[in-house]
Formats: sequence, C-alpha cells, structure tokens
Amino acid sequence: MTPTAKDPWLLTPGPLTTSKATKEAMLRDWGSRDAQFIETNARVLRRLLDIAGAADTHVCVPLQGSGTFAVEAALGTLIPRDGKALVLINGAYGQRMARILDYAGRDHKVLETPEDTLPGLGDLEAALKADAAITYVLAVYCETTSGILNPIEDIARITAENQRRLIIDAMSAFGALPFDAAALPFDGMMASSNKCLEGVPGMGFAILRRAVLEQCQGNAHALSLDLYDQWTAMEKNGQWRFTPPTHVINAFDRALDQFDAEGGAAGRHARYAANCKILVDGMRGLGFETLLADELQAPIIVTFKMPADGKFDFQAFYDALGSRGYVIYPGKLTVAPSFRIGCIGQLGASEMKGALKAITEVMKEMDVESGAP
Repeated sequence: MTPTAKDPWLLTPGPLTTSKATKEAMLRDWGSRDAQFIETNARVLRRLLDIAGAADTHVCVPLQGSGTFAVEAALGTLIPRDGKALVLINGAYGQRMARILDYAGRDHKVLETPEDTLPGLGDLEAALKADAAITYVLAVYCETTSGILNPIEDIARITAENQRRLIIDAMSAFGALPFDAAALPFDGMMASSNKCLEGVPGMGFAILRRAVLEQCQGNAHALSLDLYDQWTAMEKNGQWRFTPPTHVINAFDRALDQFDAEGGAAGRHARYAANCKILVDGMRGLGFETLLADELQAPIIVTFKMPADGKFDFQAFYDALGSRGYVIYPGKLTVAPSFRIGCIGQLGASEMKGALKAITEVMKEMDVESGAP
C-alpha cells in the first residue's frame, strides 16, 4: 500500500488513507448531466444496496456533504413532525442525533450510558413499553467516540418485537461489520463514502425502506435535506437535484471495485481485525491500556487511556508522530483522558507495525518509560 511520498498514513476514522487507484479516479472532470456520470451514479447506488442486502426492500439516496448531512437528512425525512424518537447514546454520535432532533423540532427521549458501556437492552425494552408515543429507535452501530461495538442485532430485535421502527447510524461500520437487511429490520441506515468503503469525503448516503419513504413527502424541515424529494427527482431522470460531488462519486465507484476484489465486507473486516490486533498487542506491550475490553472493541478505531507519566504531552506526541508520517486522533471521552488510533483505510500489517515503531521512538524521545495510565 503506497501513498505518494508526501501523503501521511491516516490512522483516523475518516478521512482516511485511500489507494492510488481511488485518487486517480478524480483526475478528470465530468458534467453532472453526462450519460456516463449518470450511469456511474446509478451503479454506485445499486452496489451500496447490494452490500446491505437491501435491493428488494430499500432504496439508496445520496446526499452531498459529510456523513452528518445524511444523518440529519434521514432523521428529518423519516420521522414525521408528530413522531417521537428514543435515542440510544453512549458517545458523541448518539448525542449528535439527539441534537439534530432538537434543531428539527422532533420530540425525543434519550437512553444514555457511559462511552465504555453498552446500551441496556432491558432498559430499551422497558422504555418502549412505558411510552407508546415512541415511533422510532435511533442507534449507532459502532460508536466512533470510543470504538465500542453496540449490539445492533439485539437492538433491532427488541425494536421490532415492540412494533417500533429502527434508524441506524452505521458510519463507522458499514462495509466492514455484518449488515444484512434480511436479518436486520431497519427503516433507515446512514453511512458515507469515506469510512470502511475507503472512498474520499464529500458524499453521505441513506438506505431507506421504500414503502416507508413513499409516505414521507412533506416531513423534511429543509429543502436540501429532503431525501424524499432527492429520491423522487433522481427516480425521474437519474440526476441530483443540486450540483453533485462528481469527483467523489467516481472515486467511490473505483473504491467499490477494490472492496469487491478484497472479498467484500468479510475481506475488509479480516484486514481491519488484523490491523487492530497488531495495534492493541503492540500498544499494550508499551504499557498502554485500552479503554474497552476486547469483547466490546470493534476493529475500527481503538481508544487508549492517556499515560500517567508527567513527561507525556499529547500535543508533542501527536506532532512527533505526524512528522514521521502517522496521523492519529485526539480523544472525545468524558470518562477518561484518551487518544484514538484508527485501523481502517488502505493500511495493512506493515503500516501498523511502522506506526508502533514510530510511537516507540517518540516515547524514547519524550523520556516516557511506559504508556500505563
């Protein structure tokens, strides 16, 4: 895996390191109404539905912008103005969905646990039984705040058994963790181009149950975020309502070729899991402690507790790694000071071992004997 000489290795949850082939797909311009671009766009949407096992029941609606644009659009489109949501929160992205509902004027409750704790399934069931007004449950599959893997299958089962509908933020999961619409009942799932599918930033998308979306005209609180309008317009002529991110879409199509060649989600999960094991084993060997127990850890991004050694300074650590070509991520926890290192993108064993070598060198330079918290 070879980025250009000036490109750092991005050990982050996205944007992330992309392949040369994906970058090269952006080296020409396309008109948004050109037949070739329209066919590429349609092909990308079909491929995303196939990855989700959802082609028979759902549609894929793209949207310009980051993943959060797609999340806000899906919530505002699917949840009617008189609806009510229950938001499961154990990190910043669950909190963000609740904040979106505040802006959109949608009634909601939250069921919150700490960032290192799974949602309480018994609490979920009790909340649904106690409040008949709740129409939707909102959950994050892999919460990037900590890297925790939430029990999405159990959440989906409980939601369906209580005759409610499920919306899933799968930003850091889709393309690497199991996802099959035939086994996982959901009305909406949101993800983006620049996570486990290894495209570049600039496009989010929502996979929405067709029968539900057909009833959503007039729900949206913003024209540009109206996925019903985006879908119906695209169904007519294959075109986006407003200027599409043409380079991003063509790069995404190329990235999906590589996804297929790697063996789809199973192949990608295998590489990411191997990356994660190399990282965690190596960091523990340096004294660092992971926030999460191994059984809670998704192979996407790992949170490490900050070392107790007074000589450790995170900004100096971050800058020194950056100068060696490795970019990591600050922490976002309230439960403990921390930082994060990602396992996704065009990274393999050699890059993970290179990062560990760089971390070892920087710790010696800082005269930090152990990463123990």
